[in-house]
Amino acid sequence: MSELAERIERSWAEPEHVDAAAVEDAVGMLDRGEARVAEPDDDGWTVNEWAKKAVLLFFRVRDLETTEVGPFEYHDRLPLKRDYAKAGVRVVPPATARYGSFLSPGVVLMPSYVNIGAWVGPRTLVDTWATVGSCAQIGADVHLSGGVGIGGVLEPVQAGPVIVEDGAFVGSRCIVVEGVRVRARAVLGAGLILTGNTPVIDVTGDEAVEYRGEVPAGAIVVPGSRPRDFPGGSYGLPAGLIIGYRSESTDSKLQLNDMLREFGSSVGS
Repeated sequence: MSELAERIERSWAEPEHVDAAAVEDAVGMLDRGEARVAEPDDDGWTVNEWAKKAVLLFFRVRDLETTEVGPFEYHDRLPLKRDYAKAGVRVVPPATARYGSFLSPGVVLMPSYVNIGAWVGPRTLVDTWATVGSCAQIGADVHLSGGVGIGGVLEPVQAGPVIVEDGAFVGSRCIVVEGVRVRARAVLGAGLILTGNTPVIDVTGDEAVEYRGEVPAGAIVVPGSRPRDFPGGSYGLPAGLIIGYRSESTDSKLQLNDMLREFGSSVGS
């Protein structure tokens, strides 16, 4: 792995001498799950920038090709993933996963899209019209509800990918971008938009506690706003509000929905 990473780094530094074989090998490893753009460690997560560079270089070494899938025709530099049955993955037409993404056993793709460099953990459901952007890392037993948009990241290379950890529930039409990390078992209410700069405010205690770029483990977050003064007046800017935390008594979807309805929102699926 270290030797391959060094070859990718040299190719990145000298774009006129790209090691095409190294690039193909690196993206093949991403496709098989033998390498990841980001991976958990004792301190949280480590981003492997060389893997992101390999993805970008892959577009340089590949030519445009025409692919026919039944009545559909595609013209792209990247092929699609194959051998879903062997991988133990269920894919409902017309779901699409690009080569260089990895789908763990038990993943279900409803009509949805998974981009190159993404990693999707075991038993995760990617629901209808949800998108998993380039290099995003989705944990095990995650539910990405209908229309969810998980942002991708390729450039700048040093930018971190979106990470959704094990057991999280992301409600319908949520958008999570700019390297936000959704910690294990968190619940995002329908329609929530999180960027790297969106405040996520815990309002469950006597004093508010603010997070940015991260949703704490087990937090239940709904769309909210916070007032801000401008020369032209005062307006509410988007914010996420932590209204509670998951526990054994709130683990069923019905119980979570009941809790969120008290605050005029819904998880949504």
